[in-house]
Amino acid sequence: MKKMNIKALAVLFSLSIVLFSACNKKEDTPDPVKPAETEFTVTDNISANTTWGTGNVYILAGRIAVESGATLTIEPGVIVKGEAGTGPNATALMVARGGKINAVGTETEPIIFTSVADEIEPGMIASPNLDPDLDGLWGGLIILGNAPISADAASVQIEGVPPSDQNGLYGGDAADDNSGTLKYISIRHGGANIGEGNEINGLTLGGVGTGTVIENVEIIANQDDGIEWFGGTVTVKNALIWNPGDDGVDTDQGWAGILDNFVVIAGPNTDHALEIDGPEGSLLGSHTVKNGTVKGNDDTELAAFRDAARGTFENIYFFNFPNPAVDGRGDFTFGDDESEQNFIDGILVFNNLETTLPSDTTALSDVFKSGTDIHASAVAAGANTVGADVSVFQNWTWASQSGNLNDL
Repeated sequence: MKKMNIKALAVLFSLSIVLFSACNKKEDTPDPVKPAETEFTVTDNISANTTWGTGNVYILAGRIAVESGATLTIEPGVIVKGEAGTGPNATALMVARGGKINAVGTETEPIIFTSVADEIEPGMIASPNLDPDLDGLWGGLIILGNAPISADAASVQIEGVPPSDQNGLYGGDAADDNSGTLKYISIRHGGANIGEGNEINGLTLGGVGTGTVIENVEIIANQDDGIEWFGGTVTVKNALIWNPGDDGVDTDQGWAGILDNFVVIAGPNTDHALEIDGPEGSLLGSHTVKNGTVKGNDDTELAAFRDAARGTFENIYFFNFPNPAVDGRGDFTFGDDESEQNFIDGILVFNNLETTLPSDTTALSDVFKSGTDIHASAVAAGANTVGADVSVFQNWTWASQSGNLNDL
């Protein structure tokens, strides 16, 4: 018998090991699975019904419009981030007239709108890297509808959106117009500037109708206003506004809805907690703002009523404001004779206003000007009998997690 070459024996031995291993490999052993993609960049307007799913992050690459006839559904826990941009390149999510947004979060899974600079991930409430007073990093959320407005035309272009974008038109004759549902959402670090004095609000509501449901919203660190209404009839319930860069609550163009149960926590740059403007056209809409707790700051005014302001303001508690007799700020006043006349005529109404005065020597009339003090009373800190039900903001808001609701 011929002797086999040692090298050949080694090759055969190695081959037998490979074959043995292959035969004994379990056929049901799966190949490694790549993790599911959880971040998506949105570059085009939404023209068909679309769902953004729980567990995902969506990046707005520009101003994204939900066009007429389309519905955007955002599931609980989703995070929407806007890329940086100013001028016509400011990022925003805009719901055009005829479009709808159904962004319905929960107490355990709110929907968060923020900046791409925010390292927050699904499941988090507080930002891990951004301070709650950092603003202007992206645009904001803009909802536009077909409800009536009081302006120089039946429909006009919303501020913060260039006139070239016709999705920015709002206003019509459908008081019950339905732009969708917002529940348990938090909007942060917005207010990018598109021009001199023309920033985007945290939540802009232009001509939004009563068919729209808006409840449990938090606006944090917006460079312009927290929430601004431009006409329309929509009611907003349970709104928390923290660190607005201009005004907390701003109303214009004959808004004829209700703001019920709200908190404004002023920041160092907050101008007015409430800035209330009258109609700009023939439609004389009037709104109600009630059940609010408003915490001031060193340079903040309680409220200004301007341009023939109308409406009812009741059950609101103001505290932590500067002394107007000393600082020239921190008062509740009229900005024009027409607003004051509306107050005299019972068109602009105040009921059950309370405040903790800045000092023992401050008179109630120093704060509440032009006779409005007859509808106000001074109370000790924490002894207020009116104000917001703050419990509805517990746990799911960043303001709650940071402890900023503790003294309200």
